Amino acid sequence: MFANPELMLNLAHDRNREMIAEADRERLLSSARLLRRGRKARGRLAGTLSPCEPTAVVPAR
Repeated sequence: MFANPELMLNLAHDRNREMIAEADRERLLSSARLLRRGRKARGRLAGTLSPCEPTAVVPAR
């Protein structure tokens, strides 16, 4: 039995749309991960000599 050419074309277009949507989702998630990683890094001290514990502010005497 032969497949209807219009059906095959519709299936190909549907698959193409699914692949495009999946790529868009992956791009969106990866950009969100990068933004979150950037926000977390901003609050920390950088360098090899930074303390492991957060510093507490001590009032001046």
